[in-house]
Amino acid sequence: MTHTLYGIPNCDTVKKARVWLDQNGHAYAFHDYRKAGIERATLECWVEAHGWQVVLNRAGTTFRSLPDTDKSDIDADKAIALMMAQPSMIKRPVLDMGDRTLVGFKPDQYAAAFG
Repeated sequence: MTHTLYGIPNCDTVKKARVWLDQNGHAYAFHDYRKAGIERATLECWVEAHGWQVVLNRAGTTFRSLPDTDKSDIDADKAIALMMAQPSMIKRPVLDMGDRTLVGFKPDQYAAAFG
């Protein structure tokens, strides 16, 4: 089964995840959501599974540069709207394994998921 790795190619964390997958022999398709966009239904699934607080990258420069009104009173719907408008606000990478997703990259988390 081929997995899908979502992210942007110049992100250091995405690069680390890609190297780990390659070195450990795991096939994957790469989805650049800055270029290809992201479907709302996909984001909704990720938010439902992990919570908007995990999926929305509030540490990145895109989020930090938002007006204060956009950064306040965030709920799931507002977080999804922000990420739809600016996909670079999605935490990177997201690995879709079919039956589950992993948000972010930690080698031990990937190793456990692939067992």
